[in-house]
Amino acid sequence: MNTEQQKSILTIALLAAFADGTKDDAEREEIRRIAQSLAGDSGMADLPRIYQDVLLKRTSVQAAAAALSDPAHRQLAYEMAVCVCDVDGRQTPAEAQFLATLKAALQLGAQQTAAFEQDADALVDVVEKSAPSATPWGAAGMAGAGAYAAAAAPAPAAAPTAATPPGPADAELDKSILNYALLNGALELLPQSWASMAIIPLQVKMVYGIGKAHGVELDQGHIKEFIAAAGVGMTSQYLEQFGRKLLGGLLGKVAGRTVGGLGGAATGMAFSFATTYALGQVAKRYYAGGRVMSSAMLRDTFQNLLGPAKQMQSQYLPQIQQKAATLDAAKVMAMVRGG
Repeated sequence: MNTEQQKSILTIALLAAFADGTKDDAEREEIRRIAQSLAGDSGMADLPRIYQDVLLKRTSVQAAAAALSDPAHRQLAYEMAVCVCDVDGRQTPAEAQFLATLKAALQLGAQQTAAFEQDADALVDVVEKSAPSATPWGAAGMAGAGAYAAAAAPAPAAAPTAATPPGPADAELDKSILNYALLNGALELLPQSWASMAIIPLQVKMVYGIGKAHGVELDQGHIKEFIAAAGVGMTSQYLEQFGRKLLGGLLGKVAGRTVGGLGGAATGMAFSFATTYALGQVAKRYYAGGRVMSSAMLRDTFQNLLGPAKQMQSQYLPQIQQKAATLDAAKVMAMVRGG
């Protein structure tokens, strides 16, 4: 895959991210940051311009699709767009219309997309049915850090105070956080395009377990707002995972579903492993401390933990590879479901 083809697929992914028209300023800013970060890491200096072209509607689905002649690249572009639209819940009517337009522009028939759409829909169904509460995806919305600060008022009675000394459960939580990080790193190695979609619901389950260990019963809306307040947007996180995999060569032979070499794999895994590990450690501090950290403190703490977590990834690379070798679609679904 050459640079122009990579740019076209990233353009389609960004178009999918903005298809529902509901992205707030915070999430748009996070997507812009991702474009700049990917540009710096890959040497593709015009990625921020691609973001601007999408945001200002200076490009189109048809223009991006026209640059993709290889059937495998067209298939990959569609699968990535479906994942972006599904990552924060069921597709909106606007997203469904966007995907229909994209499918026509890419000249893909139902036979070419049916199997993938079935897998992606199955994962969304599992997520909805296994959520910590009956709150549907998107009902609480990604309220952002400001709204979260008001929604997450301190509740010392429901959780230990910051002065409470760590008990035996602290080590168990660290073990659980590491296991979730290893699992999400392993998901990046799976050949299925939708595998990375499981990362976010698994992060939701991780935060739920951490809150419950501290005596706090959380619903899905609260957890999603907490994750956003820490600076981990759902759509933006998936876009960054996908962008690093695409530009790093981790996607390999997209037609044959063969992942890339170890170097590219390590780069792709580092992001998911580190994000999950840092998020878990932030959640542990937040709920152990009585839920009194401000939104700014949540973000600062997450960023301070992210660098060391990325360095940890190389230490656990053998375990990540070993775990990836044991995963298949059924096991991923079961883990998201909690089985």
